[in-house]
Amino acid sequence: MPDARPPLPPFTRETAARKVQAAEDAWNTRDPHRVALAYSEDSVWRNRGTFLTGRAAIVAFLTAKWAREHEYALRKDLWAFDGDRIAVRFQYESRDEAGQWWRSYGNELWEFDGHGLMTRREASIDDVRIDASERRLHGPRPEAERGLSFPLE
Repeated sequence: MPDARPPLPPFTRETAARKVQAAEDAWNTRDPHRVALAYSEDSVWRNRGTFLTGRAAIVAFLTAKWAREHEYALRKDLWAFDGDRIAVRFQYESRDEAGQWWRSYGNELWEFDGHGLMTRREASIDDVRIDASERRLHGPRPEAERGLSFPLE
């Protein structure tokens, strides 16, 4: 399986948690090409009100996203899993071009093929203005915080 992205479904609590942490780690690189490799060639996305299909579209979307979301830092938390599906909740923080900080809260539904590539991603996201003094996320998750949940607010 040259394109295999372990862990593979069906997921256990342990393998689902590893898949979620791997996704968080990849997204925190802000490298659209690296992130896109976790998705099937024909992966289908809904991100807020944007619908797209395929790795090339994912790379273009992420390139534009991280061009406008500066100092992006993300945390993902396993919510549920079953067979080839995983549900996560997440928060990320970033600042816009004007310097305004935002915390974005969301939920994602993921579906995987037998090679461990994500074939479907549906993301619902809300943005809340925050002051720089309210930031909680300063880069990728430190090793000591892996496996820990994060506060709702």
